[in-house]
Amino acid sequence: MRIPAFRAVALSALALSVVATAGCARRGGNAADTPYVARDVGTLYSAAKTRLDRGQYKEAAALFDEVERQHPYSIWARRAQLMGSFSYYLDGDYTKAIQGSQRFLSVHPGNRDAPYAYYLVALSYYEQISDVTRDQKITQQALDALGELQRRYPNTRYASDARLKVDLVRDHLAGKEMEIGRFYERRGQWLAASMRFRQVVDQYQTTTHAPEALMRLTETYLALGLREEAKKSAAVLGANYPGTDWYARAYKLAGEYPVLPPQAQPALVPQTVAPPQAKPSKTPAPITNPTTAPAPPANATPPVVPGPNPAPATTPPTPTPTN
Repeated sequence: MRIPAFRAVALSALALSVVATAGCARRGGNAADTPYVARDVGTLYSAAKTRLDRGQYKEAAALFDEVERQHPYSIWARRAQLMGSFSYYLDGDYTKAIQGSQRFLSVHPGNRDAPYAYYLVALSYYEQISDVTRDQKITQQALDALGELQRRYPNTRYASDARLKVDLVRDHLAGKEMEIGRFYERRGQWLAASMRFRQVVDQYQTTTHAPEALMRLTETYLALGLREEAKKSAAVLGANYPGTDWYARAYKLAGEYPVLPPQAQPALVPQTVAPPQAKPSKTPAPITNPTTAPAPPANATPPVVPGPNPAPATTPPTPTPTN
């Protein structure tokens, strides 16, 4: 009689543990998880598309993922994979949008919808660009992704939009360098400031920050006692941007400061007032190095410091995957 009694106790304990485990799973599980209900691929895909059209992007993404999970070898799975990434993008979940697009490219690198997947990756990084006072790692990743799209598919409509966004991203990165350079300049760390301004001139010379960078270089070189270098910066500024207030300021500084050793130079007070300037309608030509500088305009006024130009939000077209 002891053996049956022991078995009964063991079975009771096993049943209680199963019930307790199920209860914990219900309490600790994700309430947003889609329950597994076997459905045909057409019904699942249609339900996901309906949610997408209604603006229920999170539910649509979950259903598109369910298409891929339940019918991984159907043609609908490939379509659902890209549509799921698009749904995550519209929902603002850019990390999942990037992961889904990259997974699509790893499985279907030669698919005709691959350009759109690269475009979706680039846009997901682009939408996360923050202002110039914060770290710009995401901005660099956006620039790399946009460049990859242009390199692989230069003749697509997505590459045309990427070229415009590359100019905006480069302008944003230049703005970050200018922000750091102005910070060093306010603290009197002239060498560190000049290195940042020089980087803008060398790497981002077609951006809207190039004129200010040349004027700031004139300031920092004069503060360091490098009068010849300051004259060269002012000459380059005058040759490329002769009618700007930045050149008027640089020309005035170059005439006011005599040739003195760094410790004897009068203190420079950098311009810090910052109402924003309007962007030019087209990308400026690359900077050239002249031999002489033209005179400043007669009615020149002190320059202003342009503020950061926030990146505009972009909504990509709805993908239309094909077989």
